[in-house]
Amino acid sequence: MNRQQMNPLQCDVLVVGGGPAGGAAARKAAELGADVLLVERKSVIGEPVQCAEFIPAMLKGTVNVKQKYVAQKIAGMKTVCQGEKETITRAPGFIIHRQVFDQALVRDAQDQGARVMTRTRVIKRRESGEILLKEKNGQTMMVRPRIIIGADGPHSTVGKWAGAVNRHLLPGVQITIELVKPLDHTHVYFRPDIYAGYGWLFPKNNHANVGLGLKPEGNSNGSIRDILDRFVTALKNSGKIKGTPKGYAAGWIPAEPVRKTVYGPIALVGDAAGHTHPITGAGIFAAVVGGEMAGKWAARSVKENDTSLLNRYDHEWRDLMADTLNRAHQRRLHMEARWEDFSTTVRKCWVAYREYYE
Repeated sequence: MNRQQMNPLQCDVLVVGGGPAGGAAARKAAELGADVLLVERKSVIGEPVQCAEFIPAMLKGTVNVKQKYVAQKIAGMKTVCQGEKETITRAPGFIIHRQVFDQALVRDAQDQGARVMTRTRVIKRRESGEILLKEKNGQTMMVRPRIIIGADGPHSTVGKWAGAVNRHLLPGVQITIELVKPLDHTHVYFRPDIYAGYGWLFPKNNHANVGLGLKPEGNSNGSIRDILDRFVTALKNSGKIKGTPKGYAAGWIPAEPVRKTVYGPIALVGDAAGHTHPITGAGIFAAVVGGEMAGKWAARSVKENDTSLLNRYDHEWRDLMADTLNRAHQRRLHMEARWEDFSTTVRKCWVAYREYYE
């Protein structure tokens, strides 16, 4: 007998997704006394890694977890725009072992009392509010949560339930490859063939995450894999990397305008909410901080039996992030519309240049 035929499992907060947003939300809600269930479709939290793995220095102080997830320190960022002088920006941070980081957040949530189910997908939501879950072994069950936090990535199922779908998604591809020598800066490369996007080299001890994200529509420079191959060849010719790729990953990067994230008892966080920076693609900081906000207001909504309190999450994250994300989205629109004016557009649309802030 499938478990959905039995009495539904009760919980205060159902968190869908075990990435940084989901882990942070579950940890905060459980810490504040809510009965939390986190479900994650992957077999292992954080794997496979689909991330360049950089976090700003301020986030390390915010995420107080015991596990050693830092791979190396980063002093700043070097921006290389084809045909122009290299620009160095002081941007201290860390390259992390992303899977360890994600697992540490979820383990902390468990230490606070949250229940965790991996290899489990949400299938549908009934009008009564019950959620159908399906485990990888085919077993199904019903859950009746009071609050749902959607932290299930750019193609969020929870977002579809709320009618809030990411529509502006950029493809990203990445390899891991050996460095010629260790580096202490991230490197960002702008080239005309990386249409309305950029390439990156993020050092990780003796190796690097090398990849690119771009807008596929209007791109006449070959497939994204062709462009990546040319980019990798250029980095080899410049003496930065060597050897053959050790791994390959691909995914989608939301580049959304600021939008509503609370729909009755549903809150969206991280990539599901479109909180990824539309220009840089950075999302871990927003995911963790936004996740903690969502978890806090979910717990308070449950404690005071007032679902409307969840709207305060929407107000709080907007106070912190909305201006930054709005500016970035406007720059994203400009970048896509004016890419043919390459050098001027890059200076106006990249965070390392003063024109970005004018």
